[in-house]
Amino acid sequence: MHQNPVIWADYPDVDVIRVGDVYYMISTTMHFFPGGVILRSYDLVHWETAAHVYDALDHTPAQRMEGGAIYSKGMWAATLRYHDGLFHVVFVANDTHKSYHFTAQAIEGPWTSHPMEGFYHDSSLLFDGDGVYIAYGGREIRLTELESDLSRPKPGGLDRVIVRDEVHGLGYEGSHLYKIGGKYVLTLIHWPAGHMRTETVFTADSLDGAWTGGDVLEDDMGFHRQGVAQGGLVDTPDGDWYAMLFQDHGAVGRIPVLVPVTWEEGYPRFASLPAEIEVPSTRPGYPYRPLFSDDDFTADTLLPEWEWNHEPDLSLVGTGGGSLKIRTARCDPDAEHAKNTLTMRTFGPGCTASVTVDGSGLRDGDTAGIVALMGLFAEAGIAREGDAFHAVMREKTDEGFFEGAKIPLDGPVLTLRAVFDFRDLADTVRFEFQKDGAWLPLGGLHKLIYRLDHFTGVRIGLFCFSGQNPGGEASFSAFRYAVDDE
Repeated sequence: MHQNPVIWADYPDVDVIRVGDVYYMISTTMHFFPGGVILRSYDLVHWETAAHVYDALDHTPAQRMEGGAIYSKGMWAATLRYHDGLFHVVFVANDTHKSYHFTAQAIEGPWTSHPMEGFYHDSSLLFDGDGVYIAYGGREIRLTELESDLSRPKPGGLDRVIVRDEVHGLGYEGSHLYKIGGKYVLTLIHWPAGHMRTETVFTADSLDGAWTGGDVLEDDMGFHRQGVAQGGLVDTPDGDWYAMLFQDHGAVGRIPVLVPVTWEEGYPRFASLPAEIEVPSTRPGYPYRPLFSDDDFTADTLLPEWEWNHEPDLSLVGTGGGSLKIRTARCDPDAEHAKNTLTMRTFGPGCTASVTVDGSGLRDGDTAGIVALMGLFAEAGIAREGDAFHAVMREKTDEGFFEGAKIPLDGPVLTLRAVFDFRDLADTVRFEFQKDGAWLPLGGLHKLIYRLDHFTGVRIGLFCFSGQNPGGEASFSAFRYAVDDE
């Protein structure tokens, strides 16, 4: 048996499909690039990274973190479908206010972008006979028929509001639309005032008929009234059904939860959330690649577990031969604003990441190291002042940005680590540095708080920025990552 949640990391707004004996799941990636991460599984419980849909979107200044940023914006809530030998992904970006349509013959790509008119928030595609439809919106859910190439609404085609929400609180959104057993099924997330997040289902006998239903699941698995909701339905080759939903879990982010589903007269019934779950594997013994990884940076390309904070400038980055090198081309005040920060998701219940930083290429005023990246972030690293080097820890709180530690070093090389604790909303990180084989504290305990300013779980990031004179460089090696067993 496997513990629920099935992934204790930030994979929100999930949509899941099965193609043959393979399950695929896409998740929101917002301001991280490459984006549109797709995971692969053979049992709905163990997952590995299969692909990213795009390396970049529109190359806007804000997406490149030039004169602005797209924190909490970017790519949201994709729909993933497979039809007539082609994978389809549709999502919106909330910085450009555009919809995007990508296709590929294989999940690994290459993925091709296609023009798409309209803005389809939290959308879901449905291929039905010769027609293709999209459900989308917030509070008011609209169903629109599209041209066969998805480029725009079909003139004269179906276009109607199918569900409205009048309650106080978060209205219906997060559409997932299906045709199952001859009946149309729409699942949504819902958060009425006074309740926790809930899962809602509406059904109809025809797309232009009446949609009826309501809330079907209000369950927090005993976790601080953080309800489980929003996600996709999928069947197994044996005919069993599941819903992959997500749950807000504090600073680690929004994490996937697997829920058994049964059917009564064409209506899905969601089981009480099980603490343990097991789904027969379609490929027993398959060797999954973990969703987190050590990295010695020996290859010329990065591991798929890495994603950049905003679109990177790869002319300033080098990898291979045992190190990752990041060079600066401008001045920044801190790691949150630094360009070319390389990130990996954190995992619960706790995790530790360490790295060795060679700062011999830094210039006066430069800092390089490891960051716990979110709105109220904390950074630790090696800072150069003239010919001197210091181990530093700085943190952003509601009261401002502070230096929590500054310790002289004998030279320009520093090994440091970040230790995260997400147990029962502890949501903390502490930094340590290595000296004479021992780990010593670097600053105090920093409280991590999930907020909508970034709208993502805290990430581990490797950063380098200049405070006075651009052109400095840091070299990172021996990245090590471990997740606590309990």
